[in-house]
Amino acid sequence: MDFTVLAKGIALAGCAIGAGLALIAGIGPGIGEGNAVSKALEAIGRQPECKGDVTSTMLLGVALAETTGIYGFVTGLLLIFVAPGMFMNFLG
Repeated sequence: MDFTVLAKGIALAGCAIGAGLALIAGIGPGIGEGNAVSKALEAIGRQPECKGDVTSTMLLGVALAETTGIYGFVTGLLLIFVAPGMFMNFLG
């Protein structure tokens, strides 16, 4: 039995599972950004005169939260498109 075929299949399955798990990372930033915006809207509703300060701080926080989702997305893309080719070259 040729074990290189089995090894290639396991490597591809690992890349697919890892990419799926990495892309789940987009859920957290979505929930966090929704909470941040809702709390900012509550603050603006209570004190409309602080709209500029709250909005700028909220936008900075949302941008920082979004980076975690982008890191997960990039990791998933690398596992889908780059890693399988590296494994196939390594396994022969």
